[in-house]
This record gives sequence, structure tokens and C-alpha cells, in this order.
Amino acid sequence: MVRPLLRGFAIGGLGLLTLLLLAYLGLCWQRPPRTPLVRQIFQGVIYAREILTTPRPVVIHVVTLDLKVPGLKVLVTPGDPAQGGEVLAQTTTEFLQRYGLQLAINGGYFRPFYSHTPLDYYPHSGDPVRVIGLAMSNGIPYAEPGTKEPVLCIRSDNRAEIRRVYCSPETVQALSGNFMLLERGVPIAPRDHYVEPRTFACVDITGYVLHLFLVDGRQPFYSEGLKLSELSELARGKGCDMAMNLDGGGSTTLVVAEISGPRLLNAPIHTRIPLRQRAVANHLGIYAQPVPGI
Repeated sequence: MVRPLLRGFAIGGLGLLTLLLLAYLGLCWQRPPRTPLVRQIFQGVIYAREILTTPRPVVIHVVTLDLKVPGLKVLVTPGDPAQGGEVLAQTTTEFLQRYGLQLAINGGYFRPFYSHTPLDYYPHSGDPVRVIGLAMSNGIPYAEPGTKEPVLCIRSDNRAEIRRVYCSPETVQALSGNFMLLERGVPIAPRDHYVEPRTFACVDITGYVLHLFLVDGRQPFYSEGLKLSELSELARGKGCDMAMNLDGGGSTTLVVAEISGPRLLNAPIHTRIPLRQRAVANHLGIYAQPVPGI
């Protein structure tokens, strides 16, 4: 009696593992292909997918914004100033849908956060979290500057600036990170040995060209990620003057609005599950006009 029971458990366990493996492989199959791509997706918005094979496989997504184009506006997730930096976490897709945006990425750092297993993590959508560093939406600040966090500032004339800790008085949108990567064209990223998914931003010397980079990672043979020092070189290669690191890891997410609904342009990896989005504190969103004839 015991042996048939054990045999049944073994067969059931093997069947479950097989289903989980098939589900995992199915998600991997849905990731963006490892092929280069450049296309204009909205007026003033160009999306590029870049592929590296050395020193490791990497998929890089670059959104280039011409902030002088009429109709192109930036939005940081709004907050409640009375809550002192506390907001309710949401995924990047939820943010895009809630505010009717054309494009959105994950934003800055926050707490509390943990990710132990695919079932044991925080936050979920709707859970309270606290923004780290300066945050401002539509001219209303809702999180105070920290002591060292760099900040991406969008002024009322749509000019972007990357500054240390504080924004200029003309700022209407602000989002903080953790490290400066490039300052006056000089790489200054910390030397590290961690290869991770990354999200970062850089601006040219005029402030009217903003590049948003999202690097997929933690996915062997597809995209392993980059070091912070490697981000500096990418930013300099785009002709940027200033660059800063945003929240990365399992937070790294890029979503575009299409006629059929929101679509992931990258391969997020929250709790080690491909294409699973993490709920985060704040985001950077783009309003833009469609390209005529597309």
C-alpha cells in the first residue's frame, strides 16, 4: 500500500515540475527577440533595441525623446504631499493605463522591499511604500530630497536636467536615483562587479534630448545585465552630458500603449519569473502624439 502511494506522489511531483518547466519556457519564448531594431513609435519618440554578445549576452532598450516636439510631455507618478513620500505601489502597466500614457518606465528607489520567493515578496500592487529622494509631479513635490541622491528634473519649458540632490525652481517633474554615472561627459560611476538588470537616464548638453535605457538581466543566454561602469560608457556613447542610475533589478520595466492594449517592450524578471512586473513606488511616463500614417 505504501509503495503505490509513494509512486503516486512521485508521478504527481514529476508532472507538476514538468508543467512548471513548460510554463517557464513559454514565458521565455514570449520575450522580445534578440535582434536589433530601431523605429519611431510616436512623434519625438524613437525606440531602439540593441544586442550585445560580448563580454556577455545583453539586450538593451533605448528610448530617445526629443523634448522640443509639440505634444510630448513627461509625467512622474503623482503622490500625496500630506503622506510625506508614501505612495501605493503599482506596476508600470498599471501606471500607464491609469494616466492614459503612451510610454512608461519604472522609476526611483523605495522602501520597504523584499523578494524571498515568487510567493513571498513586498510590495504587491496597492501596498504602501515610501519614495527615497526628491519626487515631484506636476509641480507638486511629495518626497523631500535626501543627502546624496541624484535627480532627473523636467522644467516647465520641457528641458531635462540631471542634478545632484536638488532641482531648479522651474522644475515640474522630478525623480531620484542612487548614483551619478556621467558628469559633464566624464564617467563617474562606482566601480562594481555586479551584473544586473538596469534602468538609467541621460541627457545631452542642451537638455532637450533625453535617453532612457533599460537593460534586461538575470536571464542566462538571453540577457545577463550590465555593471554600473558599463552604463557610463553607454551614456557617453549616446553623446550625453549627464547620466544617473534609477532603480533596476526586478523593477526594470518598459511598457508602450498600442491599439490592442499595453505591451511590454523589455523582459522584466521580478522574483526570477520572466515577464513578471514588479509593483514599484513611482514611474516616468510619456505623453506623445501618434506618428502620421502609422
